[in-house]
Amino acid sequence: MIDLTLADVARITGGRLHGATGKERVTGSVEFDSRAVGAGGLFVALPGERVDGHDFVDAAMASGAAGVLAAREVGAPSVIVPPLEAVSSSYVLAADSGGAGAGVLAGLALLARHVVDVLAADGLLVVGITGSSGKTSTKDLTAHLLEGLDDRPGETVAPPGSFNNELGHPWTALRATRSTRHLVLELSARGPGHVAALCRVAPPRIGAVLNVGSAHLGEFGSREAIAQAKGELVEALPSDGVAVLGADDPVVAAMARRTVARVVHAGRAPQATVRADDVVIDDAGRAAFRLVTPAGEAPVRLALHGAHHVDNALAAAAIALEAGLPVAAIAERLGTAAPRSRWRMELTERPDGVRVLNDAYNANPESMRAALATLRAMGGRHTAVLGVMAELGDDAPRAHTEIGREVARTGVERLIVVGDAARPLHEAAASEGVDSRLVPDAAAAAELVSAGIAPGDVVLIKASRSAGLEKVAETLVNGGSR
Repeated sequence: MIDLTLADVARITGGRLHGATGKERVTGSVEFDSRAVGAGGLFVALPGERVDGHDFVDAAMASGAAGVLAAREVGAPSVIVPPLEAVSSSYVLAADSGGAGAGVLAGLALLARHVVDVLAADGLLVVGITGSSGKTSTKDLTAHLLEGLDDRPGETVAPPGSFNNELGHPWTALRATRSTRHLVLELSARGPGHVAALCRVAPPRIGAVLNVGSAHLGEFGSREAIAQAKGELVEALPSDGVAVLGADDPVVAAMARRTVARVVHAGRAPQATVRADDVVIDDAGRAAFRLVTPAGEAPVRLALHGAHHVDNALAAAAIALEAGLPVAAIAERLGTAAPRSRWRMELTERPDGVRVLNDAYNANPESMRAALATLRAMGGRHTAVLGVMAELGDDAPRAHTEIGREVARTGVERLIVVGDAARPLHEAAASEGVDSRLVPDAAAAAELVSAGIAPGDVVLIKASRSAGLEKVAETLVNGGSR
């Protein structure tokens, strides 16, 4: 955050001062969690269905907050933002929730846009990344690479985990300060116009679309609608910007027609601008390949587990090249990248030799296939603990059935399927001869898998967040002690 007075905040957000002179200075971070507020911070009081941030204003002020961004009057120096329908700005978030909370989110968006505009005038590079899968890992890899520009002053700011919606996006943008050189953002969408709205909050100069898959199919209705939404990112790029497009997805590659920016294709296809040749996967699921770019070639050996990280690494490499990082430095730093966001292909080896591959953060058909391919490449006896793939709409039964058949093709020795919503996965795998068991919840899965593993086994754990399968991984990693 750049230093602002509460009067500045009121002017930027279209709000009004309450209980404040306007001279109060915001010199700290902007936070919506009162526990994270520090000296000079701005507390964002978000009204919610279960918790109302206005109830925590006193706690935020006690922690040193300079003021509050609020929807109603509170007993502290504050800026009261108008309701969403009263905001005339053209770049407020396309919030799909009404009421006071949407107004506060709009104010947060306006504040973030102001800060980004100020910093962009001083040379801030904004990078936006979207796609049906791989967004978070690619964002983490990109941030890791851009932090390698050690010969130039400045820091790189990126969101923790998947802070990629109408709250996490502006919150991340507001982490940028006068010393920030790169702002790497992840953009999600639950409907048309969402990516475009996020781009208006923090206009990117480099934008990457990784792929278009089945994630959120239930919300969009069709893959074509998902592609239309993801492509809003490249439509938002300026004429002097760069669009990095996944070369291996024809739908994404075709987005070149939707942008005025220069296009760079990244992927394994021979025609890709930035590509991987001679890809090899070791028995721990780690990839090695030759990075080929217009600026030269270099060998890469990833420490991350999963063949799909090749695609993520190529997109990150293409972005880093455009930011000015040499090919040799990109290859070296790709080899030192470690997981930054939890429950994404985290490999833990227990003292008894059992390996636990925790990919429990989320799941869709594409990421499920990628995880199973990684499991197949790893030595030892294979157990898969799989749960529901959410937000697939009417396509859910067919998608789960296809993954059940994929499990059989992968050669998994033992399958444990969690929850009745994933029953078609269990039934399809069992019909193909897989030793499959259907259990009601994560606790039952943890008990069953713990009773049947032996030294040298590899256990993959994957589902959408709603399944809570991280509890299975925690039990296994701790040897059943928790």
